[in-house]
Amino acid sequence: MKVIFIHPHGSNFMPGVQDITTIFNIMPPLGIMSIAAWLERHNIEVEIIDCYATPLGVDDLADEVIRRRPDAVGFSTTTSAFREGYRIASAIKERDARIVTVFGGAHPCTMGAPLLDDFPAIDYLVIGEGEQTMLELAQAGFKGVESLPGIAFRRDGKGVFTSQRELIANLDDLPFPAYHLLPGFPERYTLPLFSFPTAPNTSIISSRGCPYACSYCDRSVFSRGFRFNSPEYIVEHVAMLNRDYGIRHVFFYDDLFTFDRKRVAEFCDLKAKRGLKVTYNCIARLEHVDEELLALLKRSGCWQVNFGIESGDPEVLKKHRKFYGLDEVGKKLQMVKKAGMRVKGLFMIGLPGEDEAAIRRTIDYALSLPLEEINVTKFTPFPGAPIYKTIREQGEFDENWELMNCMNFVFVPTGMTKEQLERLYNEFIRRFYHRTRIHWGYTKMLWKSPHSILVFLRHLPEILAFERKQKW
Repeated sequence: MKVIFIHPHGSNFMPGVQDITTIFNIMPPLGIMSIAAWLERHNIEVEIIDCYATPLGVDDLADEVIRRRPDAVGFSTTTSAFREGYRIASAIKERDARIVTVFGGAHPCTMGAPLLDDFPAIDYLVIGEGEQTMLELAQAGFKGVESLPGIAFRRDGKGVFTSQRELIANLDDLPFPAYHLLPGFPERYTLPLFSFPTAPNTSIISSRGCPYACSYCDRSVFSRGFRFNSPEYIVEHVAMLNRDYGIRHVFFYDDLFTFDRKRVAEFCDLKAKRGLKVTYNCIARLEHVDEELLALLKRSGCWQVNFGIESGDPEVLKKHRKFYGLDEVGKKLQMVKKAGMRVKGLFMIGLPGEDEAAIRRTIDYALSLPLEEINVTKFTPFPGAPIYKTIREQGEFDENWELMNCMNFVFVPTGMTKEQLERLYNEFIRRFYHRTRIHWGYTKMLWKSPHSILVFLRHLPEILAFERKQKW
């Protein structure tokens, strides 16, 4: 039995604009790497084709798959990458109809069995966590699987869902993701520019699920529960990356790395005892931050902390996520800087209920905060998010899956226009980054993140062309 996993890219950055993300930010597809490692542990031959790192046209990719002669091909797709994944699956089926195609990931998990009614080149969907479900499918030879939990298949030509599979109780039972299956790892992969002090670097996910209920978050794969790897497992994971691949910096891509204080404290202590010279970034919620936690993070090598701030308008925040006092945010961020770590703020514009005044409050608020860097996404109502059910009541929604990547305004709140949103988005980026304090901060990166500076200079023509297109 041989399975090839494909991670489709989706040529959908912004229409008419070169996608420069594949130059400055390619992170490994950790989800399919975890499933691949689990299958390998059970003696199933596995390969991975990551279209972000090795882009190929649909026909060339299908030809490559046929050349490798798999029994099945698994696709992990977001909403924006689903149709590209389907085009690849269709091309494979045209060449060899015997190859089984299986789709998993956020979009298939959200849309469920009815997806099979409209996309005949897909044989199975994996709904929910994929490791054990994919293993049992493969062990059964992708036949007679009607009783397996966690899948959708066709019965009398119609998509049907079997039953929910129980979540993996102990994530430490899983092997480390199969980094060794990525051609060019770690050199071909990199964290976002200026978000690391050294290279090579990579990302880790050490937990699954989230107990919070923000209106815009899709929890279709791992649900609202919260499970996590033990401190011992995380330290061994970091040590393996350092020993086997020379990794010197990691990004804990968990939504809630700091949720469990005891786990964080034990991780920091174990990492120090092992003498691991690997720095890291993490994402934290403002509610968790205090001086004790920040001291732990800094002492164990934390370099940057990212915070989801989203909006500077109190009414917008109350509507879409757990509310926190905006006057407290600046104090918390200043505590992070005082502890000696960089601070990045994550914002979103175009949320239901926003108008120009609310977005301007967010822009002014962001400029008042002690942030070194921001990431601003364009609100996208994903099918698995709570807000999706009523989204058409709150504005104009163009449900074009291929553009639903948080880089396109597919939703326009009532009373606004897409042109207005684009103008405010560009103003946000321009006003934040065209400031002396920010310019000086990047100047200091000459010695804080020399690898980023070299990559930046090497690709300066692409950056300038992108800025001209964006009118920043």
